[in-house]
Amino acid sequence: MAAVQTKKYNEEELPEFTPMPWSLGEIRAAIPAKFFVRDTNKGLLYMLRDFVLGGAFWYLASFIDPFVKQENVRAAITPVGAEVLRWSLWSVYWWFQGLNFTGIWVIGHEAGHGAFSANRTVCDIVGFITHTLMWTPYFSWRISHHRHHSNHASMEKDEVYVPKTRTDLGIPHAPNEEIDWEHYFGDTPLFTLFMLVRQQVLAFPAYLLFNVSGQKSYPKWTNHFDPNSVLFNPSQRNAVIASNLGIFAMIWGTTYASTVWGTGEVIKYYMFPWLLVSHWFIMITYLHHTDKRLPHYRKGEWSFQRGAACTVDRPFLGWHGRFFLHDVAHYHVIHHFFPQMPFYNGEEATQYLKAFIGEHYAYDDRNPFGALWESYNDCQFVEDEGEVVFYRNKIGEAVKRPAEQYRVKSKTN
Repeated sequence: MAAVQTKKYNEEELPEFTPMPWSLGEIRAAIPAKFFVRDTNKGLLYMLRDFVLGGAFWYLASFIDPFVKQENVRAAITPVGAEVLRWSLWSVYWWFQGLNFTGIWVIGHEAGHGAFSANRTVCDIVGFITHTLMWTPYFSWRISHHRHHSNHASMEKDEVYVPKTRTDLGIPHAPNEEIDWEHYFGDTPLFTLFMLVRQQVLAFPAYLLFNVSGQKSYPKWTNHFDPNSVLFNPSQRNAVIASNLGIFAMIWGTTYASTVWGTGEVIKYYMFPWLLVSHWFIMITYLHHTDKRLPHYRKGEWSFQRGAACTVDRPFLGWHGRFFLHDVAHYHVIHHFFPQMPFYNGEEATQYLKAFIGEHYAYDDRNPFGALWESYNDCQFVEDEGEVVFYRNKIGEAVKRPAEQYRVKSKTN
């Protein structure tokens, strides 16, 4: 049987990328004005729906343990079978409540952008309540998240998911075939999976507490809880303190609930679903901003609209994602162009955006877990130089390259 021939990687044969030429005003003019209208009552109904569903899931979960502890149930399916049924039912609760909690967090995200209502006070009340309940310092996160949107895909100024460079990882400037890639990326698949799971569980609190994956130019100990942090200016100090007070209230509330109902009950009903909020939030945002097909920019080639196009729409979790997560993954590209557009207009507005920007619109309908694994393995670093750069994988290969006028002479040639 003939051996399978693998085509040798050749940078010169990669598809070329030219940044979009349009101004933000030209793109906005292509979107009907009706999609920018914010309906406060509609937003409040979505929020009410999420809280009602959360209460309903909580109520239904309260029957799980009493049901499986009944003698007739345990006799019918054996004590082992009863325990399997018990934790299976709790897993169903965690799945749906975790999605619903994430939807509540997304409502706060809408409010932070001013997309929930044209009334800033309404937005801040809604955002403070929903984000505090999900252990997010609302005002502090709103400030840094606004800066992320204002500088998305900028190597110098973006706030989160800033790619590591060749120099950051200590990779020499040499032809790919001369580099011992195993030395830099030789982890086993099992260890890679462990690191990915660690990211999914811990990345959001690590970002808030230690600026993990944030802008590398910030000082050590940058975080979202210090009113004097480089993330904030002096006029925002009181807002940061208010966010901290909300988190302290949550600490007190969960501690009190644990003394009344027991720590185990608080963990089952509340903390496990919240851990899924952290997981879904990191998975969604990581996939939004980490893709080997999308560029990052430096210096003069970056613009708001070019950065906005550096994200991906994904049909995340099918109807679960649409219903519970308020389309946060399905129509994220339009959100980066126009953060104050309410989510319920995203589907229709996206059709106009796609028609206008054409090939610059990114969409990926693959299984999101497969896409997560691929991006985690293939998006390792970008080059130190160049105003338009693409991720490279664990053997230094990219899938796109800048068009000739945006290219720099590679040191690896």
